Amino acid sequence: MKQQSQTNSVQKVCLLLSALSSPAPCRLKDLALQTGLDKASILRVLETLMAEGYVMRDDAQKTYQLGDQAILLGLAMQQRLPVVHLARPYMLKVAAESGDTALLLQRMGGDSVCMDREFGGYPIRANYLEVGTRRPLGISSGGLALLAWLPDEEIRAVLDINEPGLKRNYPNISRSFIEDQIAKSRQQGYACILNLLVEQMGGIAVPLMGADSRPFAALVISALARRIEERRQSLVDLLQETAQEFAKQHTGVDHHAALARYHAAAQVLSA
Repeated sequence: MKQQSQTNSVQKVCLLLSALSSPAPCRLKDLALQTGLDKASILRVLETLMAEGYVMRDDAQKTYQLGDQAILLGLAMQQRLPVVHLARPYMLKVAAESGDTALLLQRMGGDSVCMDREFGGYPIRANYLEVGTRRPLGISSGGLALLAWLPDEEIRAVLDINEPGLKRNYPNISRSFIEDQIAKSRQQGYACILNLLVEQMGGIAVPLMGADSRPFAALVISALARRIEERRQSLVDLLQETAQEFAKQHTGVDHHAALARYHAAAQVLSA
């Protein structure tokens, strides 16, 4: 992997657009922290992106966010993402039966991205994760579900790439913690992370397996941590049943068998 000082102009554009893809506006210091680029380089690239309509600046708040041209690209891309449309009935079912927020996440490189969200009827909603939010694989329940059922070699490669960013942006989350969570997820057949990124909140998730028995999306229930703990097994049963039904209808994979392949490999990766 190249050092940031060697990053060329196109790579800088890609890094900044990825950082700006989060729904929340970003300050210059946030962009520097997320990308590892120096502020002078960031400002030069941002000036060009603003001139072309891909970035907007709020002069009063001194923040940046994606512009209309970038949004048009996103809308065009949605037409190439059938999983969002295929999963919508299952999202509605999970939100209705759990009463909590259902999320659909997909992997993009070393990140998980929230692709869809549906609220349940419970009055306290997990609304902190918006559609378009990106996080490194493994630090949320959905990102953990996308990571844990990959081959060990691929997991190590992802963690190698993500580790510098984790140290920079999530100093309280270590690589060894993620490795332990991967082993735990494989053993129990689902991913669950509570009180980590948002206090008193958490998520429980299962992967959606493709025809190659690799996770291509994750189905998540996000809720108050105590609500998850109180109903953990019933939520797991709901997610597993829904994932199995999705697989039967759309991928032809035996969901439970795909998970079980890694049960025997439930071990700390660094061992």
